[in-house]
Amino acid sequence: MTSSGAKLFLQRINARDEKGAMILTSNRGFAEWGEVFGDPVVATVLLDRLLHHAVVVQNEGASDRLRGHADLMPDYTRSHAAMTPPPPQKRRGRPPRNGGLNHTADPRIR
Repeated sequence: MTSSGAKLFLQRINARDEKGAMILTSNRGFAEWGEVFGDPVVATVLLDRLLHHAVVVQNEGASDRLRGHADLMPDYTRSHAAMTPPPPQKRRGRPPRNGGLNHTADPRIR
């Protein structure tokens, strides 16, 4: 990314910060963002804004896109790609009310 592009992205994140939810995806780890954005200072400021109240979900499993197109992948890539689904994530937070039974907000609807 160019330096001016990184600064524009930072302006957008600053404008959106603390105003609502954001979902961002990346195929690069946070340590690589300085290289991606061409400026480690800009990357540090971005990460500071983004991670302040963030929930980071790291997916290390097989790519759904690759799994859906496995027949189009070259043999070498297919034989070395992780094509198994990731393990289920552990549930976090409070346990569900009523043992997790499906209840609606309207008591008339069952």
